[in-house]
Amino acid sequence: MENNRITRHPILPVDHSKKVPFLWNGKLLFGYTHDTIASALIANGFHVFGHHHKDHSPQGIFCANGQCAQCTVLVDGVPLKACMTPLQENMAIRLLDGLPAPIEISFPQNMKVKAPKEIKPEVLIIGGGPAGLSAAGKLGSLGIEVLLIDDKAKFGGKLVLQTHRFFGSSQEVYAGHRGIEIAEILTKNAQAYETVTMWASCKAVAVFSDKKIGVVNKENEYLLIAPRSVLFATGARENSLMFPGNTLPGVIGAGAFQTLVNRDLVMPGKSVFIVGGGNVGLIAGYHALQAGIPVTGLIEAMPECGGYQVHRDKLARLGVPILTSHTIVSANGRDHVESITIAECDSSFSPVKGSESTIPCDTILIAVGLLPVNELFTKAVEYEIDAYAAGDANEIAEASAAMISGKIAACEILQNIGYAHNEDLIQLRNTLKLLSARPGEVTAPSYELPDSPVMPIIHCNQEIPCNPCSAVCPIHNIIIAEEDILHPPIYLENPSACINCTQCVRICPGLAITIVDRSKDSDFATVTLPVEFFPDRLPETLPLTDQSGNVIYHAIPEHIAPAKNSTWLIKVKVPANIANAVAGFQLQKTLVNVDAFNDSFFEAVTNETIICRCERVTYGQIKALIDDGITDINQIKAITRAGMGACGAKTCHSLIQQILRRAGYAPEEFTLNTTRPLFFEVDFKTLANQGKGQPGD
Repeated sequence: MENNRITRHPILPVDHSKKVPFLWNGKLLFGYTHDTIASALIANGFHVFGHHHKDHSPQGIFCANGQCAQCTVLVDGVPLKACMTPLQENMAIRLLDGLPAPIEISFPQNMKVKAPKEIKPEVLIIGGGPAGLSAAGKLGSLGIEVLLIDDKAKFGGKLVLQTHRFFGSSQEVYAGHRGIEIAEILTKNAQAYETVTMWASCKAVAVFSDKKIGVVNKENEYLLIAPRSVLFATGARENSLMFPGNTLPGVIGAGAFQTLVNRDLVMPGKSVFIVGGGNVGLIAGYHALQAGIPVTGLIEAMPECGGYQVHRDKLARLGVPILTSHTIVSANGRDHVESITIAECDSSFSPVKGSESTIPCDTILIAVGLLPVNELFTKAVEYEIDAYAAGDANEIAEASAAMISGKIAACEILQNIGYAHNEDLIQLRNTLKLLSARPGEVTAPSYELPDSPVMPIIHCNQEIPCNPCSAVCPIHNIIIAEEDILHPPIYLENPSACINCTQCVRICPGLAITIVDRSKDSDFATVTLPVEFFPDRLPETLPLTDQSGNVIYHAIPEHIAPAKNSTWLIKVKVPANIANAVAGFQLQKTLVNVDAFNDSFFEAVTNETIICRCERVTYGQIKALIDDGITDINQIKAITRAGMGACGAKTCHSLIQQILRRAGYAPEEFTLNTTRPLFFEVDFKTLANQGKGQPGD
């Protein structure tokens, strides 16, 4: 049986000590106490969780965030989302083949529905990520009564999936710390205040016109919350893409990949190919390598990657092929991904026929942008609730910006309830603007630097919000020009020369600083490099690279300094004339020559491409209706059932809008889908407050 467990990780602790037995289609398997059903199945080598009732197509995990329903399985006869259901001892889990059988529920005669308990906090915060936690901390510090809820078992949102160090301001948003560390800092800060109550594993399921919020808590009790103000910090969901094979098991979102790898310590596959060169895709590629998963390539449709240059360079140095102006043509395989077909794309992002290449891989990671999860907020505004949005629910940006966004929302709430405070909203909004800034122009690296015997070399030449290196330098030789953290850092040779403390090397979020020491030899220099991999994973002779990933020298490491906060330092000796150019090393060889797998076939988005995953509605069906002049997505739904499935149109709604735009309709010319009253599915037993509503009750 395949074992996809990550048995060691350079950043994360690994604890696979408490086994949990369960049955999968009658076969005894074992997971661990921290598993969801999905992670336990994938760890045991099972990626197909069911087959669709329409065409028997295989279904597997895609979002791992409860937003879609592709991972539905039968648990003791009840259909449940595998990604959101914690594994429990002796669960009897089965493949969902087709539609689930009706569940027989017996209610007592003359049963009376129990009225839900009502709670009236001053402020309700929905979402315990960076924005929600920051807002709770701010409000709690001023004695405001806050109830914060989050649908996950652990607070921190996407921060709990981020093992890399964060960019931004050291003073404002803990830049230089890892995401997992920032999650703990923000959680402890919010929990420190007596007026802040925090409920994990609690879902907000509906907003009502009487200004109440329906929630289901950890005990599966249905409650009504009637707050004075509500802050929606509900985050974002990932965009899907239209291409043949887009619903195959093995095609997963970047968030699902990071959830499995960095939360559950499970490998989704043995080789991954990434679609999307923004920060999310670039960071996910680095996380894959840390977990020991080869990255066979990354494509970006734009001429340049949209993420930070240091993230792109970091992957390129490690040996990941990065192809810009390329797009995905198809995911290939029968029951699981076996390969990806890519092609060059023209200025309109259409594939160029004759440029196709097929590359073996078993996982395709989709990282093509995010959409705000704002349905509940929109409904609250409609019902004239005193509602606010922060973080990605308000504007898609980095987690560092979300922290400031949460503080701004807290200040706006305070203003509205008449609380006198001295917080400078203008300053907070200026900070948010800096942290939300798009990456600036990339300038060519320059090594015309002071001729110091020992000095840091900064391989960072793009305007991005970041200052940990200047904040940590004990002699203030690294500065940010004009005190604007968007400017790249520069090294100044002060009267006090660099003391080779290496603090800047260890803390740089982009691993973009090295130390060059020429003090002992005029012909050769010692270069100190940061490493976030176990040293025994490195090749005996390191292929050293320049900033862009070109191999320029081979060297045997002379010294490996012990890890501090999971960052090792490796020293190599190189010719003095190239020392400044050495920026990193190649971890994996270029795994695939993309020109070696040319196929004779070519596919773009076909009429058979699935748009609605839940109801298996195709591009051709939807496009035919649009060609007939139908521009109301509700009418398209009524005719085709697109959007009627278990996910409530969370994955297909944006794709249908894309098809309408491609057909020449402006957004104001089409009607959006009407959202469901209940945002998450809730069983009737829970709504009636008749027991826990769990399988077997």
